[in-house]
This record gives sequence, C-alpha cells and structure tokens, in this order.
Amino acid sequence: MPLLLQRGLVFLIIVGFLMPASGTLAASVSALEDLVGKVDARYAQTQDLQADFIQETILEGFTTGFTSSGRLYLKKPGLLRWDYLQPSEEQIYVNGDQVMMYVPEHQQVVKGALTQMAASKGPLALLQGAGNLSQQFTILESEDGSKEGGKFPSLTLVPKPVGQTPPTIKKIVLKLFPDTYFIHGITLFEVSGNISRVTFDHIQANTGLSSSQLTFEVPPDVVVVELP
Repeated sequence: MPLLLQRGLVFLIIVGFLMPASGTLAASVSALEDLVGKVDARYAQTQDLQADFIQETILEGFTTGFTSSGRLYLKKPGLLRWDYLQPSEEQIYVNGDQVMMYVPEHQQVVKGALTQMAASKGPLALLQGAGNLSQQFTILESEDGSKEGGKFPSLTLVPKPVGQTPPTIKKIVLKLFPDTYFIHGITLFEVSGNISRVTFDHIQANTGLSSSQLTFEVPPDVVVVELP
C-alpha cells in the first residue's frame, strides 16, 4: 500500500492541471499572456477528457526509478478516475472532495478527503473548478523547450511562499502540444529531490463521457480504510 499512496499523492498534485477553469492561468508577465491564454481557452472549453498516461518517478537517493502507465478520465465539475494498468492495477477516484484509492489485488480501498491529502492547493483548486494559479505560482516561460518533431511550448511554475509553511514543490514544468495547447507533460521537482513526470497521449475531449464511468461503488468483501 505505501507505493499506492506515493503514486496517489503525486497524482493529486499533477492531475489538477488538466482541468483548469477559465482565467485560471492568467499570468502577469505580458510575454506569456498569449501562450497562457491559449492554454486557458482550450481547457475552458473542455467539459470532459480522457487520455493515456505514462508516469515516471525517481526518488532521491535511488539510482533507478519506477514507471507506471494507464488511462485517466475527467469530467467537470470535480469527477475524476485515474487507472494504473501497468505494472499493476490500481484505481483512484475523485468525487468532489472525496478520494478513494482501490487495489483489486489487495481487496482494499483507502478513503480520504482531497483537501487533506493534496500537497499543493493550487492544482486542487483547479480540479474543483476554482482558483487562480497566478496567486499560487510565479509563471515563467521555460528555457529548455523540448524538440520532438517540433518545439513543445512549455511553462515553469514556481510556488510562492504561503504563510510559515515552506512549499514541498520546488517547481513544476508544463509541456504543451503546439497544435492544441493541451498539456502533453507535467514534471514535478520536489524540494526533497524526488522528480515525477507524467506524459499524456491519445487525448480525447468532449466525447460526452458518462458520469457513471467516473464513479466508484465499493465491491462486497472489500476492506475500507479511512485516512485520519
């Protein structure tokens, strides 16, 4: 179960960037306004979304990381399903503030509140359809735009200090598809030295995704563990 929780917490930070509300990414630097506006407009028009993903995580102190892959489903407002298919089956469901993480092999569901589990409140606000990233982050244009059959525009988000609590994330890099401005990849650089990268492909938007595909009913004989 620790591996599921590690994946789940990374997921909670990452996935909020996939469904921003209109105006969420408004940047104060004029040079970024055009790029940010295109991302903003794309996701403002997105009511539901599904895509394949590959998640790579490298933990500080380890020479090799681990890789997972699967498929995600999102539907506004606040419904989300994140399925790990390889190397093992694990499922994460979000419905408003409720999160359930299910491992069929273990016959166990871990249940908790999104607001208590999320390490970054900026992405959490996006997932719930509110918030403004410019209040949570300093938004910069990335210097090392990827070139894979053409340059992928990218943005770097640096967390702003909030009160006396130091941020757990050093920076977040968003890589965009140049034709659609959907997010192609999200890389998290944690203060601890951990690096997590999620890449998305085969994105489908506004297909009329049913809410029933994103809701979860606990199967019989499955143990439910409530997080404090």
